[in-house]
Amino acid sequence: MASVSAPAQSATAPAAPLQRGIVKMVLSGCAIIVRGQPRGGPPPERQINLSNIRAGAMARRAAQAQPDTKDTPDEPYAFQAREFLRKKLIGKEICFTVEIKTALGREYGMVYLGRDTTGENIAEALVNEGLATVRREGIRGNNPDQARLCDLEDQSKASKKGMWSEGSGTHTIRDLKYTIENPRNFVDSLHQKPINAIIEHVRDGSVVRALLLPDYYLVTVMLSGVKCPTFKREADGTESPEPFAAEAKFFTESRLLQRDVQIILESCPNQIILGTIMHPNGNITELLLKEGFARCVDWSMAVYTQGAEKLRAAERSAKERKVRIWKDYVAPTANLDQKDRQFVAKVMQVVNADAMVVKLNSGEYKTIHLSSIRPPRIEGEEKNKDKDKRFRPLYDIPYMFEAREFLRKKLIGKKVNVTVDYIRAATGPGESTPAFAERTCATVTIGGINIAEALVSKGLATVIRYRQDDDQRSSHYDELLAAEARAIKNGKGLHSKKEVPIHRVADISGETQKAKQFLPFLQRAGRSEAVVEYVFSGSRLKLYMPKETCLITFLLAGIECPRSSRNMPGGMQVAEPFSDEAMLFTKELVLQREVWANYEEKPVEEVVHVTEEKERVPNYRAVYVTEISDTLHFYTQDVETGGQLETLMETMRAEIAAQPPVEGSYAPRRGDYCIAKFADGEWYRARVEKVESPAKVHVFYIDYGNREVVSSTRLAVIPPAFSIRTLPAQATEYAFAFIQIPQDDDARGDVVDCIVRDIQNTQCLLNVEYSGATCPLVTIQFGDTKDDVGLGLVKEGLVMVDVRKEKHLQKMVTEYLNSQESAKSARLNIWRYGDFRADDADEFGYRR
Repeated sequence: MASVSAPAQSATAPAAPLQRGIVKMVLSGCAIIVRGQPRGGPPPERQINLSNIRAGAMARRAAQAQPDTKDTPDEPYAFQAREFLRKKLIGKEICFTVEIKTALGREYGMVYLGRDTTGENIAEALVNEGLATVRREGIRGNNPDQARLCDLEDQSKASKKGMWSEGSGTHTIRDLKYTIENPRNFVDSLHQKPINAIIEHVRDGSVVRALLLPDYYLVTVMLSGVKCPTFKREADGTESPEPFAAEAKFFTESRLLQRDVQIILESCPNQIILGTIMHPNGNITELLLKEGFARCVDWSMAVYTQGAEKLRAAERSAKERKVRIWKDYVAPTANLDQKDRQFVAKVMQVVNADAMVVKLNSGEYKTIHLSSIRPPRIEGEEKNKDKDKRFRPLYDIPYMFEAREFLRKKLIGKKVNVTVDYIRAATGPGESTPAFAERTCATVTIGGINIAEALVSKGLATVIRYRQDDDQRSSHYDELLAAEARAIKNGKGLHSKKEVPIHRVADISGETQKAKQFLPFLQRAGRSEAVVEYVFSGSRLKLYMPKETCLITFLLAGIECPRSSRNMPGGMQVAEPFSDEAMLFTKELVLQREVWANYEEKPVEEVVHVTEEKERVPNYRAVYVTEISDTLHFYTQDVETGGQLETLMETMRAEIAAQPPVEGSYAPRRGDYCIAKFADGEWYRARVEKVESPAKVHVFYIDYGNREVVSSTRLAVIPPAFSIRTLPAQATEYAFAFIQIPQDDDARGDVVDCIVRDIQNTQCLLNVEYSGATCPLVTIQFGDTKDDVGLGLVKEGLVMVDVRKEKHLQKMVTEYLNSQESAKSARLNIWRYGDFRADDADEFGYRR
């Protein structure tokens, strides 16, 4: 952007007043945007152009509405001049004098870094670096400032600085890329790695335009997981800001505009690039939420890589303080006393897959619905298939029975922790006759396990989607979404492509004739297992018999309890005295419990300290870890024989170099030992494991443990002098002792990444502890600290302990178990949901 020179000031002209401001933006090498201090809102701002100098014009994109126009590239050294000012001035306080103001309102003047004119003169700094030229027309020699600019320019020319250097300066022109042909592929190719960038424009608090370095892509990035108030464009072309839109934009501008940042591009749904901007002073996404300038957005929260819980916590903090967009916020449980928000209760009945009846400490009964989940349901067409058939949701809706049984077995008779998330108001055609009564929706946990999350993980419930402004949702909503994603990925329950389970249950509870026919069968069977499905009265029950798959009415022999009220042909029969008390007594004892089962309580095992018959005698030896597989098996070389391998490889490669093998002359067969050319161009000893085709031969490098698929042209016969008879294969396979490997791909990937980072290509100490099915199981120590690597994984909560029974190993097992308990208490990694090992192990990625 060129500047015109200001006319020389006469000797009698009053000096221009000194003004101050903060540099918001550098437009070019000779123009900046200066703002004032904010007072109750975004501050005023003005453009100041530097007098008496000219810098190259920055690139400009062609107007979209004018197809005939073309993109204008940078002039030589224009970007370098802009960058010089950006790094020197952005966010800094300056002082300036306005020497001239044109009829169009454009202002020209002198700019100094700091609070007074003793600071660095910006125009002089540019000219001195050869990044701007002096406009000598109209300059008067009696003006010392103008004369100094001319002197500096002459010195810069003599020193061949910047634009005065040899050459045309074409190397300083950026190859700007305004569009990306396939944004999704572009984002995926970066693998969520941080990339350097400059924020060039802030559209609103959560949408920016960034210049990606070093390739100069200009991309629009929306912050993952959040949304700020925006500026809505009206029909007449004007923009009307939503409440706090301008403040949110200024908040982001004052921290990011034209700053050097790193951006993690996380996803690209519907051509919208989502990312997280990392600044040395913090994460702008979390700051926007914490200060009440943004709200969490569910649809993009899933791709946020820095921890969704941090965003929820920041939003929660703003809500509690009622700042900015949350100034009128009322919490869903604001009208509840603390004792009604969190309490411990005993589960008495599971109503269906998302509701249960609990008994409070006061003796009161309360129905609790699990927050934000939906139980299995049947679609309309399926429901209308058999209109003549009596519809029984528990047995006829796929996975409803499995969901109910999961909750029944886990919860009935147990004490649970209840945290009320919201109260769902009654709904229906009228206020007095609601279709649904008021619902108390809560997060229910037992032993640290979120029941709703475990249910969703098994694919036995789905997560409800909400409007963005609907705050009535689970306090662990993100964990529910993550659990659902795992269930979908693993094809669990409702998300399985297998045939749905069918429960054909014969109900003979109300049919006297069928009951009589069935009675001899039950009498011959003797004791039968059953579940109490319903209690009619103190002595009258409905039982579900799983082996016989039928429902029967059962009367307790030898007693009769008072009858409850019930409808009769002649009208309502009045309840007998104490009938409700008797029915409640029976309910508390047996409702939804398994009865008549041959069940014995397991006796508590006594811990007896016995002197070990045999002590563990470790014999650690030095090894070099060469390869780690995805199954967490690893390969090592003995350090003692490492010299022999190096000598053999050098000799073998020298012989091959002297007499190279004929390419394609070797026909590989499974089990053959050969030599293979690796990606580094060197030959290594290998064994053929599989031959798919001449172009696809699977080989195993016997001295290093890695595998590769190669073309047969990269294979040759191994010279006899270098066979395994001369030196046996040096890579030995091992696995970690005392730990269980996660079955879940993501969890196992975390462990493998940790081990690769810690021990691959390093010297360690190894001790064989016991034999395994395919290889010895060992403990391995770091070579310098002697710390146990496997024990470190347990301490970090990345793996579970595999308990061994051998007496001489009990000291080691105890140490591992103690570390596991510490990780569990700290809720590290796999223990973040508590102790899941009872009957949740499978869906959390572990087997017992």
